[in-house]
Amino acid sequence: MKVAVVKYNAGNIFSVVHALQRMGVEPLLTDSPRELFSADRVIFPGQGEASNAMHYLRQRGLDQVIVSLRQPVLGICIGQQLLCRHSEEGDVDCLGVFDADVKRFVPLRHEDKIPHMGWNTLTPALSNAEEATSAPFPPLLKGLGKAPFVYFVHSYYVPVCKDTAAVTEYIHPFSSAMHKDNFYATQFHPEKSGAVGQQILHNFLTIDTSIR
Repeated sequence: MKVAVVKYNAGNIFSVVHALQRMGVEPLLTDSPRELFSADRVIFPGQGEASNAMHYLRQRGLDQVIVSLRQPVLGICIGQQLLCRHSEEGDVDCLGVFDADVKRFVPLRHEDKIPHMGWNTLTPALSNAEEATSAPFPPLLKGLGKAPFVYFVHSYYVPVCKDTAAVTEYIHPFSSAMHKDNFYATQFHPEKSGAVGQQILHNFLTIDTSIR
């Protein structure tokens, strides 16, 4: 399997590469449209500032490449945010895969610290017909057990919306994972989330591409 990691001006990309290598996968770190289109899986990770990241992507035509991909794509941290419609960070239009706007956390109490940093739990996003006790995790998050802990570092968040796959509470509920068609995303860092994160990466690499 050919796994490509999008190379752009964002931090923390190499931690994803190293996490995949620990799983026996040798990913290709690339900004080549040809290589991205030909990959079996594409991971769009990173930490950074949204407006600078979008400027870099647009300069190199990677904005159009990413939204045109048809294989499974996984956005991580700012990768999830850049897959949304707009971000308050730099007041920038993003890629528009997810029909949601990225907001900045605003503390409501003295103990609310920004950024949201550290371990927190995931719960499945509920439809109107589901109860919290019966709602399943989506395929990306299968096999994690009940209320798994994952690692976050972020000052901006995606509100709960129709593309939300999992929810986390910090100040208020937000989208900790998202899914639409072949696009998957996590606000947290699977590569820093121990065995739970490794299971999520395994799920992404083995996800059934006939089911979207």
